[in-house]
Amino acid sequence: MKTLYLSDLDGTLLNSSQKTSQFTNKTINKLVSEGMIFSYATARSWSTASKVTSGINVSIPAIVYNGAFVVDSVTNRKIMSNYFGDEAGEIIDRMVNNGIYPNVYSVRDDEEKFSFVADKMTRGMADFVESRKGDSRTNPVNSASELYKGDIFYIACIDEYERLLPLYEKYKADLHCIFQRDIYSKEQWLEIMPKSTSKSAAAIRLKKQLGCDRLVVFGDALNDKDLFECADESYAVSNAAAELKEAATAVIGSNDDDGVAKWLLRRIKNE
Repeated sequence: MKTLYLSDLDGTLLNSSQKTSQFTNKTINKLVSEGMIFSYATARSWSTASKVTSGINVSIPAIVYNGAFVVDSVTNRKIMSNYFGDEAGEIIDRMVNNGIYPNVYSVRDDEEKFSFVADKMTRGMADFVESRKGDSRTNPVNSASELYKGDIFYIACIDEYERLLPLYEKYKADLHCIFQRDIYSKEQWLEIMPKSTSKSAAAIRLKKQLGCDRLVVFGDALNDKDLFECADESYAVSNAAAELKEAATAVIGSNDDDGVAKWLLRRIKNE
């Protein structure tokens, strides 16, 4: 029986310094070399995810942008993509009309970009952009009209809870929405994706593609809940959100205590 092991990154496989520890790197690399099928499913882009996991030898595809893309980790090419249709324009219209200026992720001329109106950024958005300094995807624009360009696949807002809540209520039934506070900055985020975009849909497809019989997953936040629901086994790290712990098969060690790596080491040894 073949098992696919999928871990979230931030708050789960990554420690509080947004890195994988030497123990995690060494353990996972050893287990993968012995035949374990392991990858990750993250809200991060492939660009940032591949950097923070550079110490881990992952040769199978990875799920990024909460399932918007599945990327071949060897060739860096997208093997699955999800894009908005015309509804992206209506979403951006509604946001801008309410004084909320989103960060819009799109593919322009075969290049990923995240576009934002430079003089309309909230403090949280400015901090996010600063944290991505030097990122080739960064695309500050002068007016909201430029946010509509390209093939849009992901729309994110960082603002006050009360300002974002009506947008979440408006779109949560028809689109894939994630409404939560960032584990590092504590800023309120609203992320909106096509209905077909989810970690769970991407995980099921990857499981089938790899010919695996079982799916075992690890996570910490509400954007992992749909992944937990589709898995055969799901494990929440001890620092996870209470709601995710309730949905989990069990709770394991924290992200700062190499919880995922230690659990994998015990499981593979027992098997």
